[in-house]
Amino acid sequence: MAVNPPLKFWLVSLAAFLAIVVTLGLGYWQLTRAWSKEALAAAIDAQSRLAPLDASALVGQGSHSTHLHRPIRLKGTWATAHTIFLDNRQMDAKPGFYVLTPLRLEDSAAVVLVQRGWAQRNFQDRSQLPPVPTAAGLVEVEGRIEAPPSRLLDLGGEVQGPIRQNLDMKAFARETGLALLPFSVVQTGGSEVASDGLLRHWPVPVLGAGKNYGYAFQWFALSALIAVLYGWFQFGRKYVAQRNP
Repeated sequence: MAVNPPLKFWLVSLAAFLAIVVTLGLGYWQLTRAWSKEALAAAIDAQSRLAPLDASALVGQGSHSTHLHRPIRLKGTWATAHTIFLDNRQMDAKPGFYVLTPLRLEDSAAVVLVQRGWAQRNFQDRSQLPPVPTAAGLVEVEGRIEAPPSRLLDLGGEVQGPIRQNLDMKAFARETGLALLPFSVVQTGGSEVASDGLLRHWPVPVLGAGKNYGYAFQWFALSALIAVLYGWFQFGRKYVAQRNP
């Protein structure tokens, strides 16, 4: 059954209008994502340029989110017995372990989980732990405040033992009885960095705002294409036909 021409015109117009609105909305959404990533990158850079904090600036505070990515300098003793090796972590494109050791802060009952560095694993004996020399006395740790270690897909669930896929901070605190602060420190320097054999080529966050700008351009281009095609098929062809009978 043939569609009434006026009805067809309005149906096509409505479809084109909705398509333009949707593609413009998606383009603007990608722009807002790019802007938020740029703001986050600027905030991280600003935090990294601040003077290092010490333990007294953090212990007893309810929230530490305002200090994320800021340099910190700590003194304490390693809780070596509770060292954790996070498996399947890469550094310099090589798989291995992230070595995590709690640090008991000097003159405090608080403990900070330190992401000390990366160690190569033994692929012939996957249960063998790499040697990580660790001082028994007071040490100084330089690094930056970060969220707890990122989680990887783990179909086996939470496990105990030194080798783990992931580490839940609250569960680890209950397991060890340590008064863990709710953040970690990514170590970049300190009194042991020359002797512990760990790599610290920590990846720099790549937020990828450029990709969002690219997606926004594609959506805006598609919106413009829809508008051009609509104008041509609804008005342009008729105008050309009238001018060239």
